[in-house]
Amino acid sequence: MSAPAFSPALSASPAAAVTAGPPAAELLTFALRTAADPDVVAALPLDPEGRTWIRLDGPGGSEAWLIGWPPGTGTGWHDHAESRGAFATARGRLTEHSLSVRLPSEGWQSLHLASGVDRSRQLGAGAGRAFGEHHVHEVLNESATEHAISVHAYYPPLPLIRRYSRSGPVLHLEDVERPADWQ
Repeated sequence: MSAPAFSPALSASPAAAVTAGPPAAELLTFALRTAADPDVVAALPLDPEGRTWIRLDGPGGSEAWLIGWPPGTGTGWHDHAESRGAFATARGRLTEHSLSVRLPSEGWQSLHLASGVDRSRQLGAGAGRAFGEHHVHEVLNESATEHAISVHAYYPPLPLIRRYSRSGPVLHLEDVERPADWQ
């Protein structure tokens, strides 16, 4: 009689299975599918001057948001701490500026970034992207006339957001926001 086949799912502890959550690819699939749903997108009230948002039920216990971006608005530089995530544009076009290096999560106030770490991409309606933990970026609606709408999902649910300012190659930690600050 042979031994049963090894199954990682059966071998993993229950705690590991709970904390694993959906991978970034699944968060992206959710964001793209939700962004393509006209009924969900139409439910978002739009404000001509400020960003608006509605919390959504994300997959596997993730946190998800539908966000409206008036022309000329953006997030500023930030990260999502230990959460991985994804976002997809439902309407309009968003620009993402990001860093291609992982920053230390603690123990610094200012960092001098090496050259060549900046990345930039445009995400029109129907486009999205996934990212891993500690991803540092800013998202902008650079349009002068068109409102943008996007869907974002994070797992684990956001424990905090670190906000940064940037002057050339210097990134400076400005603030740490907790869920109570935005919910």
